[in-house]
Amino acid sequence: MTGSSPPRFARRVADALGLRRSIVGALAMAVLVGMGDQMVERFVPIYLVALTANEALPGLFQALHNVVGALYAYPGGWVAERLGPKRALALFNWIAIAGYLFVILVPHWLAMLVGSLLFLSWSSISAPGTMGLIAKSLPKNMHVMGVSLHSLVRRIPKALGPLIGGVCIDAWGKVDGVRVAFGLAIVMALVSVFVQHALIADDRPAEAPGVPDKNPFRLFRSFPPALKELFVADVLIRFCEQIPYAYVTLWCMESVAGIETARVDGKAFGVLTTIEMVVAVLCYVPVARHADRLGKRPFVLVTFFNFTLFPLVLLHSTTFAMLVFAFVVRGLKEFGEPTRKALILQLAPEDRKEAAFGTYYLFRDSVISLAALLGAALWQWYGAAANLWTAFACGVAGTIWFARTGRSA
Repeated sequence: MTGSSPPRFARRVADALGLRRSIVGALAMAVLVGMGDQMVERFVPIYLVALTANEALPGLFQALHNVVGALYAYPGGWVAERLGPKRALALFNWIAIAGYLFVILVPHWLAMLVGSLLFLSWSSISAPGTMGLIAKSLPKNMHVMGVSLHSLVRRIPKALGPLIGGVCIDAWGKVDGVRVAFGLAIVMALVSVFVQHALIADDRPAEAPGVPDKNPFRLFRSFPPALKELFVADVLIRFCEQIPYAYVTLWCMESVAGIETARVDGKAFGVLTTIEMVVAVLCYVPVARHADRLGKRPFVLVTFFNFTLFPLVLLHSTTFAMLVFAFVVRGLKEFGEPTRKALILQLAPEDRKEAAFGTYYLFRDSVISLAALLGAALWQWYGAAANLWTAFACGVAGTIWFARTGRSA
């Protein structure tokens, strides 16, 4: 009796968390590929400035990041529909590996931009397939939990990756350190290929389904009003996030803000990012346990408020202690992010979950790609304060819009 109790307890925990075999495989991939991605993503601005001494390039890279995310989201959903999540995720993994390898072999800022067309594809192009896998593997009343677990494990590499990347930069410099981190990213991505092959079920249809409508404009127009209201608020909130996004690292590490009491090196910035991710992770499971029961709207509204607060707090962070507080706020912006994604899944047409999710991100990220360019212009021409105040204003507008029009689901 005693010997069988732990297995039963483990099964109960697994059932409560929705840990099906395929879900575990998707979570493992999120950790492994995400670790490689996050070891370098936060430090690309430093890498580009080190190669060129041009502070406009981080904004250009972030704009490219958003454009790539937008353009890859819809085909990612369509490919996942046609191939099934297992084959689609494997394909996307190999594309990312090719991008990492290109940056290692060609240490030039143009190579970073070209390689990013490949390695930046992972998070955007794989998201519709992952969300579709969650929708197919779990009952509707477990969707928030499934998305929350995915978001939670993605924060593990977001917490540890910048720390490892910061150590690489401190050890080998801003250029070679990033290349070393890309090498480690390739190793982790290769391991993830074998993990997903072993754990994720092959759910490709035995017979090819009828060819779905490939026109994203028609699919977007078919969205219910509640999803369109969320979309408008989400765009404004992402402007709040993306206007300063590429310059947060510069603010902290290059003393652009006039930080005098504590210069922030690579390891210290990694610590700040770890704090952000730990705060985010602590929110996920408690929120997931209540969001389906109490309604998703209040949790999404809290998230939008925290997005809005971050640039204002960062503007006044001229000491390391204030930076710690700012990154705690940045972590709290993840409070209802899984709930927002689950709400998209819930409102999407039943037979087009992957494509609808990809379409949502296609249009959202296409619009917000302008935010990074706006952020670069504000930073270069008017200074950091104008950049952060504009971001705050966009956040206020998005939060008010959702509070007044957002419909609970």
